[in-house]
Amino acid sequence: MRVIPGPASMHLGENIARLLNVEKVSLAFKTFADGESYVRLEGSVQDQDVIIVQTTSPPQDTRLIQLALIADAAKRNGARKIQAVVPYLAYARQDRVFLEGEALSSETIANMLKTAGIGSLLTVNVHQQKVLNRFPFPTCSVSAVALLAGYFSQKGCDEAFALAPDKGAIYLAEEADKVLKGGFGYLDKNRDRYTGQINVEKKSFNVKQKTAIIFDDVISTGGTIVAAARILKELGATKIYAACAHPLLIGDAEKRILDAGVEEIVGTDSVPSHVSKVSVAPLLSKMLVS
Repeated sequence: MRVIPGPASMHLGENIARLLNVEKVSLAFKTFADGESYVRLEGSVQDQDVIIVQTTSPPQDTRLIQLALIADAAKRNGARKIQAVVPYLAYARQDRVFLEGEALSSETIANMLKTAGIGSLLTVNVHQQKVLNRFPFPTCSVSAVALLAGYFSQKGCDEAFALAPDKGAIYLAEEADKVLKGGFGYLDKNRDRYTGQINVEKKSFNVKQKTAIIFDDVISTGGTIVAAARILKELGATKIYAACAHPLLIGDAEKRILDAGVEEIVGTDSVPSHVSKVSVAPLLSKMLVS
């Protein structure tokens, strides 16, 4: 077995190779002046099962192309089987056509990766589980929520209230509550399909004089977290934290969230950043040997 850490997940890929106690294959990569990507394997993968570790957070298109090129290089150089570990899976929000004339982006990406040589995929907290049903090879999404909750437990936040940003994400709060044991709930959130505008309705929770943690799969622009934090403050929460598997934090998202009263934003290294305080390497390594 060989592990190839991609350009977007070098540190995570190296940690996975170390935990699996397998050889790492280094990668030469660069971006040409016109923006095109180049990759070259610097080790042998002949007759080996290969694991490519490459997240596809922004710039998504570049990182998806890099993933496809790495897979093609492995296939052309004799890899026996290729598995992609894609901690953050881009284009995973759309599992069906909502408006007439739309492309089904998730299916397009899946077919591209299959053509490149990928035979299976492992990801973390995929945004829409049903998206994986459209992939033409075996897929698996694992959850980092228990790891995130464990981080807060170690900070002394046992019995914190776990809040999901909407009903569809209630499983995140339930999973966190199994660790924190402080109760959980969700908000009612609606998003305009044309404008993307989010509307969050206020609900009543018993969070007065309590610590509350907002759990989400992705924090992108931060609008949902800001709205949730303001509601929790109005309800009397003494401390508010935000946790997610994938801290994209686009633009001034971090500033907006902190200005809304959130004490700390905690993410995983599925997307490398200064808030990536929890590693998914042990979780992914365990899945790769199971």
